[in-house]
Amino acid sequence: MYSITQTLERRLLWLLMLTQFTLIMDFMVMMPLGPQIMRALHISPAQFAAAVSAYSICGGLSGLLAATYIDRFDRRKLLLAMYALFAVSNLACALADSYALLLASRAFAGISGGVLGSIIMAIIADVIPAQRRGAATGTVMTSFAIASVIGVPVGVLLGAHFHWSAPFWLLVALSLLVWVGGSRIVPPLNQHLSRERVPLRRAFPNLFKLFANPRHLNAFALTLMLTTSQMLVIPFISPMLVANHGIEPSQLSWMYMAGGVAAFFTSRYIGRLADRYGKQLVYRVAVVVSLVPVLFITHLPAVGFLAMLLFFPFFMVTMNGRMVPLQALQTTVPQPEQRGAYLSANSAVMSLGTGLGAWLGGLMLSTDASGHIAGYGAVGWIAAGLALCSALWVGRVTSADAPPVAAPAGGEQRSGAA
Repeated sequence: MYSITQTLERRLLWLLMLTQFTLIMDFMVMMPLGPQIMRALHISPAQFAAAVSAYSICGGLSGLLAATYIDRFDRRKLLLAMYALFAVSNLACALADSYALLLASRAFAGISGGVLGSIIMAIIADVIPAQRRGAATGTVMTSFAIASVIGVPVGVLLGAHFHWSAPFWLLVALSLLVWVGGSRIVPPLNQHLSRERVPLRRAFPNLFKLFANPRHLNAFALTLMLTTSQMLVIPFISPMLVANHGIEPSQLSWMYMAGGVAAFFTSRYIGRLADRYGKQLVYRVAVVVSLVPVLFITHLPAVGFLAMLLFFPFFMVTMNGRMVPLQALQTTVPQPEQRGAYLSANSAVMSLGTGLGAWLGGLMLSTDASGHIAGYGAVGWIAAGLALCSALWVGRVTSADAPPVAAPAGGEQRSGAA
């Protein structure tokens, strides 16, 4: 564990939050831009889903590969190098003028973004004590809310009034500013390098061992279920509202802004609840509460913009409310010497679940003769079912430092829940 001043810790967390903000904006802004992108490039909902999935699947694979080397580098140097590649990927996306180029640029963005997500969580786990990690995770997760309040609405407005590529030009500029800030704020983070390094020839066998650990597998399965559930629904909200309910693309920015404001003021509170009452309990409550907005938005009656503006904050808060305790819980699962590799692998699983959910959701949807999107209700039921399964499964996820609990006579010992 590193010993840094409270001032530096605060600055570091805000820097990580801004880094995560650009990653989330890069991914999230694609979804409300769906109507403009589909119209400009003449593509179907399934093709659009493939573009969204390309980011996530490539992010998952790169994150999985990162698990073999992330603990071999100074976290600061790796963070800055991968973030520079992320900025280049946004430049490529802004310049894309065909579906093939868009697909390639999104895949490149996923490659860099997948590694960055795991580096951010590894830094939190290295620097912040376990008893305050929930609140720290909540601070970084406010990036989701800020992306919703500022990033996505601004991106949608730019896309509606100029061109769908305008938000990615904005991201290029923001990424350069954050990179400069990171080069000045993030201290050397290399204490983990003092431990004996694993030879490269053993890296992949060790990765297989990482996945062979039953405690890790239970945690990875939880991540896969939740992220797949979320991404079955989220990428298609904007195309559905525009195609089926006549909401203007420029109006979507106000919805995301209202939802982001609500999520911003609840993220840290949810993190504190997770620290106080237990991450598993808060996760289960959040999942159950989230079923109502998920099923409502996927079975949406004939409502107007005002009704959606009032409803969307509840949807955003419940979606974010599931992720905060999940992320905090995941940091407790690995042993300290495996933390970087484990969080890289978990980030990879999260990205793969995100890509799988968007891809499957796109396959289940179709466009009828009137231009309306059909099949969204069935997608909602599957998403709700997966979320409920994850609420039951979370009890299997245990902490590396949890005290052993004596099993009944004749049974084996197992680890206590985090």
